[in-house]
Amino acid sequence: MDWLWTFPHMDDNHLRMLRSTIDDSFRTFTRAWGDPIQALFEPLRILLVWMEWIMLNTPWPVIILAVAALAWAASRRWPIVIGSVVTLLLIGYFDMWEDTMRTISMIIVCTLISLVVGIPVGIAMARSRRVRSVISPILDVMQTLPSFVYLIPVVMLMGIGRVPGLIAVVIYAIPPIIRLTDLGIRLVNKEVLEASDAFGSSSWQKLVNVQLPLAMPTIMTGINQTIMMALAMVVIASMIGVQGLGQPVLRAINNQYFTMGIFNGLAIVGIAIIFDRISQAFGQRLQRHKELGHA
Repeated sequence: MDWLWTFPHMDDNHLRMLRSTIDDSFRTFTRAWGDPIQALFEPLRILLVWMEWIMLNTPWPVIILAVAALAWAASRRWPIVIGSVVTLLLIGYFDMWEDTMRTISMIIVCTLISLVVGIPVGIAMARSRRVRSVISPILDVMQTLPSFVYLIPVVMLMGIGRVPGLIAVVIYAIPPIIRLTDLGIRLVNKEVLEASDAFGSSSWQKLVNVQLPLAMPTIMTGINQTIMMALAMVVIASMIGVQGLGQPVLRAINNQYFTMGIFNGLAIVGIAIIFDRISQAFGQRLQRHKELGHA
């Protein structure tokens, strides 16, 4: 009756052989293709270094004024502008400015890559049921696979540094923009699409002039969620050499530095709130504009 308590499983020797075969195959692939893959992602490293240089070498008053202007342009609400400025001033006052700029540069690059890759994939999913049936299971795996697991193949292929961390963050953060771009385009009113067809719009004109503008509030929600997930991955990415606010948090965990961990964790929260409020306010403005346009 032992079988009732011991689940039947593969023979230990066969399981060990299977794992060894997969590991050896991946190591062989890494040795053969590791350098070409690193060369392929070299432009991303250059972009990240360039963005980090800009953020670190721009005077802090200019950064704060730029964030205030962006918050006002997106929201037209003084509380969001004042809250963003006060948050950045507090971050700088507690000596976390440089790490914050490194983190923001990483988030900006990750978001740009996610937009460049995610929006076209979302459009393809919205326009083809077959593409959606292929991409959706991949997105399910990306969203449910533990974030630490992303680091294993990336580090084995490319080692430790900025680019592996960047790739891991993008993989973790890109599903929302893909899904919500697909959803936003599919939710566009069919009568509006029929009207554009009646006026002789081509497929490209219908996409650019009708579907994307009407889906923009939903796409903005996807951008918001992508930014939030990228920030959530910052601490984990610091384990493979990504500089920024994640590294002090990691040091605080390893050495039980309570204050360092709390301060840098709150700085990450502050950045997340700034990005969240600005992007949400912009999405709400787009929604109101769309409703007024329909009216």
